[in-house]
Amino acid sequence: MYRMGEEEVQAVRKVIESGQLFRYWSEESEAAQFEREWAAKIGTRDAILMTSGTAALICGLVGLGVGPGDEVIIPSYTFIATALAPLAAGAIPIIADIDESLTIDPRDLEAKITPRTRAIIPVHMNGLPCAMDEVMAIAHAHKLSVLEDACQADGGSYGGKRLGSIGDAGAFSFNYFKIISCGEGGALVTNDAQVHERALIQHDGGCGFFRDLSELQTPLFAGWNFRGNEILASILRVQVQRLDDILGALRAEKRLLREELADETAFAFNPVNDHEGDCATALGLLFESESGARAFLHAVNSEGTVANTPRDSGRHIFANWEAILEQRGAHHPDLNPYRAVAESFSYPADMCPNTLTILGRTVAIPTSIKRSREETLSLAARVKQAAANCVAVA
Repeated sequence: MYRMGEEEVQAVRKVIESGQLFRYWSEESEAAQFEREWAAKIGTRDAILMTSGTAALICGLVGLGVGPGDEVIIPSYTFIATALAPLAAGAIPIIADIDESLTIDPRDLEAKITPRTRAIIPVHMNGLPCAMDEVMAIAHAHKLSVLEDACQADGGSYGGKRLGSIGDAGAFSFNYFKIISCGEGGALVTNDAQVHERALIQHDGGCGFFRDLSELQTPLFAGWNFRGNEILASILRVQVQRLDDILGALRAEKRLLREELADETAFAFNPVNDHEGDCATALGLLFESESGARAFLHAVNSEGTVANTPRDSGRHIFANWEAILEQRGAHHPDLNPYRAVAESFSYPADMCPNTLTILGRTVAIPTSIKRSREETLSLAARVKQAAANCVAVA
């Protein structure tokens, strides 16, 4: 959560005092207005407020028609929710390598395509845009759907287009750790009316009870319940107004850090596919080896600086997805998509040869909207000193 204050308090107070906490009370409900405002911000026709980014991913895949027998390609570095979503839709997640941008490697993405591949989920990890020109070219060549996972990239862009608006649909998260937040929440956006309707039904199996069915061309099916509420929506409507200022502050600090550290030789910067569209939530430093990254990490943390390596990020790394790697795809064996695969299925040990190495060589310096210019320059000086100490020891 980057910024929250009295405006959000007053927005929640207004909802509570109204007595209307349920989203369907009016077309002017907080939820309905947020959906219109979020669609306008991202540049899509439709948006649906949901309870989480995971819900948005699941409903996005259902909206795209993904189901049993299908494969969905995802990157090896992303929160486990990206892998769980295809399974919830009855499909199999296929895991592709990342490159030094920390996003999906287009070459390995294309190599993982089979006749069963139905969709791709490029993840804009840590607010870093994927190489969407290449991803979309591959998708078009193979007639695949694209669901952008922008859960860590609220408001980011690529080539002048907001992330989430480039593919067939886009998923967002608004939980406590995201760029804008309502504690826990999500949204799906799309320009495709059929995708929107299918996702709408999936996100709220009771939507036919609460809205005019004449609006829908899609026959109702048995969906779930991921609908948002007025309190979440009221907070988000304020947060959307803060978004561009937050991104501007993050980008300014990252730009200053890059300028101050440009001459360092102990590390390079992780490449960024679109610097202007990068959400700039962290500065990635890329070392020649994991041992070099670990030595620097120890030194910089000793200087009082908060830094980390994504190699230690737990459930964000494919190697730690036990339920996925061991093909336990549901609570009941008859619902397990892996059991529906005709041939024996497994994830090869060498399926992502580069991911762990790249993550281990990377150190992330989180950015902040609260630091002054002087504090940012002090941070850069500590990074320089830690790098010098490592070189001296080596």
